[in-house]
Amino acid sequence: MLVTLENAKKSYGSFTLDCALSLEEGQITGIVGQNGAGKSTMFKALLGLIRLDSGTVQVLGSHPENMTAQEKNRIGAVLADSGFSVYMTVKQIASVMAAAYESFDESGFLSRCQAFQLPLDQKTKEFSTGMKAKLKVILALSHNADLLILDEPTAGLDVMARDEILDMLRDYMETEGRGILISSHISSDLEGLCDDIYMIHEGRVILHEDTDVILSDYGLLKMSEEEFAALDKTYVLCEKKESYGYSCLTKERQFYQENAPSVIVEKCGIDQVQIMLIGGKRK
Repeated sequence: MLVTLENAKKSYGSFTLDCALSLEEGQITGIVGQNGAGKSTMFKALLGLIRLDSGTVQVLGSHPENMTAQEKNRIGAVLADSGFSVYMTVKQIASVMAAAYESFDESGFLSRCQAFQLPLDQKTKEFSTGMKAKLKVILALSHNADLLILDEPTAGLDVMARDEILDMLRDYMETEGRGILISSHISSDLEGLCDDIYMIHEGRVILHEDTDVILSDYGLLKMSEEEFAALDKTYVLCEKKESYGYSCLTKERQFYQENAPSVIVEKCGIDQVQIMLIGGKRK
């Protein structure tokens, strides 16, 4: 197991993170949730940047606070508030990384930066938001890490750049024993990349599901009040009052397609599931 969180609790005022999570070798796990849901707090706990109030955390078989420098070198991370001095150039950053990581591929890093049209001799304070995002991801991929922890790595990127980054992550996973933990507000990125999804709301996991199951089995039911009253609700996960009647989330879309012919049954993606679980009345 690459990552394990068990009964992990961390409080900040009125907010409390209280969750569990795991990541196996060979898997890409996605984390979704609103701003303030606890995603960044979870990532910081995994990286040893904050200490949990209680619970267990293990990364690559060790507690983050007890990891050696060599063990930490096996982790590549992208955090929203992390990065090098904005007065450094890409070449200067490459020199620092080469000194810090024995496995840092300096020539490969510089080549990728050029491929993504990042000027090597320009101070990064002059970079756009998208350029800075590309630089962070390329850095995380350039020292042969076994684990990537990526918090909103494609934020600020256009469609083409996001697609190139996602292809880089898929290529990274071609090597056995690796894993990626990634958060994003762009659900289409996660749907095409991740093996499973954790959905977090107000510090707690409200859903953990295989991505394929969400896309193949989950459904959104739309109906009038009369149809809702007569509906077999055995497989309804949550319901929501609408102007036209009711909408319901189910994990058994085919059941309602076959047994409720008058009800509108639509496929669901991650966004629709999240909206229903947060905004609807859960069973």
